[in-house]
Amino acid sequence: MSDIGSAQRRWWAFGALTVAAILALGFVVSFAVSIGEIAIPVDTTAKVVSNRLFGTTFELSRIHQGIVWDYRLSRALVAASTGASLALSGAILQALLRNPLAEPYVLGISAGASTGAVSVMILGLGYGVLGLSGGAFVGAVIAFLLVGMLATGAGGTSERIILCGVAGSQLFNALTSYIVTTSANAEQARGVLFWLLGSLSGVRWPDVYLSVPITIIGFVLCLAHVRALDAFAFGSDAAAALGVAVRRVQFTLLGVTAAMTAGVVSMVGSIGFVGLVIPHAARFLVGPSHGRLLPATAFGGAIFMVGADIVSRIIIPQQVLPIGVVTALFGAPAFAVILYRVRRSA
Repeated sequence: MSDIGSAQRRWWAFGALTVAAILALGFVVSFAVSIGEIAIPVDTTAKVVSNRLFGTTFELSRIHQGIVWDYRLSRALVAASTGASLALSGAILQALLRNPLAEPYVLGISAGASTGAVSVMILGLGYGVLGLSGGAFVGAVIAFLLVGMLATGAGGTSERIILCGVAGSQLFNALTSYIVTTSANAEQARGVLFWLLGSLSGVRWPDVYLSVPITIIGFVLCLAHVRALDAFAFGSDAAAALGVAVRRVQFTLLGVTAAMTAGVVSMVGSIGFVGLVIPHAARFLVGPSHGRLLPATAFGGAIFMVGADIVSRIIIPQQVLPIGVVTALFGAPAFAVILYRVRRSA
């Protein structure tokens, strides 16, 4: 009976955290929509959304309606889905590779997706067939396969996978720089380089219609494999002994990770450290069980990214920083702390 009571208390606590996360996400999205060069009250934001979604007829300024609906709300929703996708990808890679430093940016997936997207954008490779998102997905898959082959040849340990990922990141970053410097004009180069640092400036509702479904589908697919992910904590051999179809699960979840990363990079550029820091913060709050960890990671990533977007817009008056700069300013110190903890535990 005590075990049942303890389990119930844990799930009640998880439910309370979920409600708190939903409320926190709603608050930061509302705050993100309200602030800017033109401050807009929260009740005005609510009226704009009500007019658009429910057909109400509140009298509002056309300028306020345009700012809220056409610019700030879509930007906040893309930021939230971006953070959730990157954080989920990091949690999945850390579980599959059993390495606390694994994430799309460190493993070269983001860099490969950037190269694929820039190849479509500037060189026109596959244009009309692949599109920007398709090019980013192909680049992400190629990068991960290359890193996988390098890691297999180097012995396949988790530490060597990370080292191979760093090497792959440098390779694809160099390819991206080569394409930009040799094939882009000055205007394209400025736009691409700003985009590669992570930018939400150009996102609109079509990006919401792409990013939100990708995040939701990826989240559902990850939740469907929570028991397998828990089993991977003991290694792939132990997972196989527990009845997990190791290869199928790895192929499915790595494909989900590549798809979410590619979708993010194609819209907002390469953003680092979210997939590294947020899963560790969520693990500290709710524990290692993936049934609780994945929802906490998704909400944490969404809240963090919307918060980072707010900081990027207000930290320097009349100037918007690339959001990748903001995440790096927070993520780099956290990365150092994680490295120190891993060294001590080893």
